[in-house]
Amino acid sequence: MISSRSLSTAFFLCLALLAPGVSAQSLPDFSRIVDTGSPAVVKIIVEHSAGRAASGQPDMEQIPEYLRRFFEYRGDVPPQRQRMSMGSGFIISEDGFIVTNNHVVDGAESVLVRMIDRREFEAEVVGTDPRSDLALLRVAAEDLPFLRLEAGDSLKVGEWVLAIGSPFGLDYSVTAGIVSAMGRSLPTEEGENYVPFIQTDVAINPGNSGGPLFNLKGEVVGVNSQIFTRSGGSIGLSFAIPSSVVRNVVAQLQEKGRVTRGWLGVTIQDVDKTLAESFGLDRPQGALVAQIAEDGPAAKSGLQPGDVILRFDGKDIPTSSDLPHVVGLVAPGKTVPVDVMRDRKRKTLRVTVGGLDADDSFALRSERGGDAGAGRLGLVVEDASPEALERLGLSGGVVVRQVAPDSVAADAGVIPGDVITMLGASPVKDVDSFQRAEKRLSAGDSVPLRLIRRGSPLFIGLKLRD
Repeated sequence: MISSRSLSTAFFLCLALLAPGVSAQSLPDFSRIVDTGSPAVVKIIVEHSAGRAASGQPDMEQIPEYLRRFFEYRGDVPPQRQRMSMGSGFIISEDGFIVTNNHVVDGAESVLVRMIDRREFEAEVVGTDPRSDLALLRVAAEDLPFLRLEAGDSLKVGEWVLAIGSPFGLDYSVTAGIVSAMGRSLPTEEGENYVPFIQTDVAINPGNSGGPLFNLKGEVVGVNSQIFTRSGGSIGLSFAIPSSVVRNVVAQLQEKGRVTRGWLGVTIQDVDKTLAESFGLDRPQGALVAQIAEDGPAAKSGLQPGDVILRFDGKDIPTSSDLPHVVGLVAPGKTVPVDVMRDRKRKTLRVTVGGLDADDSFALRSERGGDAGAGRLGLVVEDASPEALERLGLSGGVVVRQVAPDSVAADAGVIPGDVITMLGASPVKDVDSFQRAEKRLSAGDSVPLRLIRRGSPLFIGLKLRD
């Protein structure tokens, strides 16, 4: 006799087998991509001088856990003569252009490229771009198999993707997974953030660096670059440089041997809930302009501190980390539409993008001047000295000397030493202008406060009590 429990189990098993997307037939077959793509994937063997670093496997504990570059080191060659490292790459044209990671060939004395048919070529480094971690090589050969970069940037979260490379020296290993997220921001040690990384759960390990990431059409959608790991091996968090960035960098390296990026000359920050309310936004979004470089592209185009950039060149800016990704792909000299929220009103500006340059950094050292007692915000402030203003590149401001406990300013995170330059929509030049702006505030208002902290500009949202 069949029990009701057995019938129930059989019923749900049948449902599971009939459910869409679960049958074996619906799972992708990667063999075609492997057959057609592998001949254009290469193993890259790099020789470094002994003085550049010690030979053998690096101490993984010395590499930051949040962003370990994958590399494979071999110690078979005596360290006093040379050191060998390995990575992956792929051919993008029949006349021998090859893409890989910058960190694979960084500091190389010689670069050897090995194909799946065991042919080997000495490679020339045409150019590198450390900011995107890309490098372009070339070998003296013709009629080579090559791969095509995806042209439409249509990759979506949840799609199947495939990697081919040489992890731990195991040539032409194939791994597959799905796209976990798009547009991941992983700032470099220098704080630069120009690559909207593709995050996947594809198994990537040392030696996969520079290898291709394929979609199911066999197009290259990214270049495998980084992993998150605590052991040095894959834990299912890998990151690839998207094809849109690769196309831009490769084109410039082929043409000029160097890369120039779009640059605005602004310091930006995220918009939290309180700031969003103070700027008249219905939700936290956009990139808040905290500081503008003097004579930079943003200043010349009319952008102002306090503007919240919501769209740039037709692309939405959900968070501040998205803005560098978009700006970096714009050709210097191009004029693009920029939607901003200013004085609680949305307006469109025409901004001419400049070429990437280094912003000045300012050091803060507060000086004493005339002061004012704590007002309704709970702040004791004094005029910033001319010397301090000159060092900061400011035309005016007040220095916070005291913050009253349990005050509006304390709740918002204002600290002694902050230099206030704007309260609400009112510029703060001195104590008098600060007090006038403070008196104009009403109970329940949400207003932005612009300040300089340790040399860096910052906006803080103040919420006045009812």
